[in-house]
Amino acid sequence: MMDSIVEGCFQLMGGDFTNAGTASSELKSTLSKLGVSQEVVRRAAIAAFEAEMNIIIHAVAGTMHYVVSSEEVRITLTDMGPGIQDIELAMQEGYSTAPDWVREMGWGAGMGLPNIKKNADKLKIDSVVGEGTTLEIVIYTRKN
Repeated sequence: MMDSIVEGCFQLMGGDFTNAGTASSELKSTLSKLGVSQEVVRRAAIAAFEAEMNIIIHAVAGTMHYVVSSEEVRITLTDMGPGIQDIELAMQEGYSTAPDWVREMGWGAGMGLPNIKKNADKLKIDSVVGEGTTLEIVIYTRKN
């Protein structure tokens, strides 16, 4: 593993299913090239993909920024979206506010936030209804 810090940032557009998964795939590739353990790479890729899809499904636009150090992978996603009215409810498996057209595409099953939580060592959600949501996902690169 490296001693330096590696960062990346991606712009995400709501409704852009053509490029869905690009940011999380690039993060996965970067982590693999840095020699991060496959377990951490897998967890980070799942968490980042789920969060990226939430922005594409629910928001107008957003960003995904990541910082990789020898201790952790920190992924921060900020969106301009509807916000989450009830975070506790949104954390329940199967709860979804995705529109029918998104579900018809095979997305919006209500597993995004639960999958992010399962793969993160720390998850912080800040959301303001009518303004947007920020997720901060931390995955330790070493066992603590």
